[in-house]
Amino acid sequence: MVSSRGHLPVMLDETLTMLAVHPGGRYLDGTVGLGGHAVAILEASAPDGRLLGTDADPDALSAAGARLARFEARATLRRCWLDQCAAVVSEAQMAPLDGVLCDLGVSSMQLDSPERGFSIRSEGPLDMRMGPSDERETVTAYEIVNEWPSAALANLIFEYGEERRSRRIARGIVGRRPISTTTELAQAVVDAVGMRPGARIHPATRVFQAIRLEVNRELERLAAFLEQVRGMLRIGGRLVVIAFHSLEDRIVKRFLAEQSMGPTPSFRTLTRRVMRPSADEIERNPRARSARLRAAEAI
Repeated sequence: MVSSRGHLPVMLDETLTMLAVHPGGRYLDGTVGLGGHAVAILEASAPDGRLLGTDADPDALSAAGARLARFEARATLRRCWLDQCAAVVSEAQMAPLDGVLCDLGVSSMQLDSPERGFSIRSEGPLDMRMGPSDERETVTAYEIVNEWPSAALANLIFEYGEERRSRRIARGIVGRRPISTTTELAQAVVDAVGMRPGARIHPATRVFQAIRLEVNRELERLAAFLEQVRGMLRIGGRLVVIAFHSLEDRIVKRFLAEQSMGPTPSFRTLTRRVMRPSADEIERNPRARSARLRAAEAI
């Protein structure tokens, strides 16, 4: 899916509530994707609210640009990695912000574009770069799958995929080299550990997650972004992060816990317990099932 039609932003009502979107506010969508959350923020902040949308993926920015064109000067889009947002906010003269949103993970467009290499079920090259044309990001999934030693590959799958069968999977991958496509990699994992009939989650899902996180340095960039975010927000400004697996959520949870304690806290946590999508939303959009939202207010 290259266009934004059919795109369903995850936990939209909860996001708008936690961001406390209001007319005239200034907002950053640090992972604008196809622009679903951004549209809702701009509508809720009418008539003069502004939004800066950033993303590492040029294809996503193109789709978001088409979707946000009707908002004209109220919407600004820039390409950058998450850990570069603070500099872009400063350059765009948007600080201090009233709200920052970060919707982590892979977008629908990336999953539904086989040539990007994110999909387990559709054949494509082993790429997995969020910004595929960015020559500065030289590591691809192909290099990790075909060049890393078995022990290093097993450690990656165990740490970033939280996969207990990582050594067996790594041996299976190494034994099948060279592996050129996503479906070949998925089959190598199935051959290594099997596949239970009727399983909801493909056995290669955690392997793909681990490799993607490494290719794009996602956890490292998230931690750096969180360290910068307080400097972007005004007092009373809100931070909302939607994570899709425990590694991301753990980083956010730990950061908010640390920043809300001590003699000079910088945030007040608004979500004592992580928020999850409703059963109705999951039924409408199965990709939302693993979403978890945390929010905080700058103090």
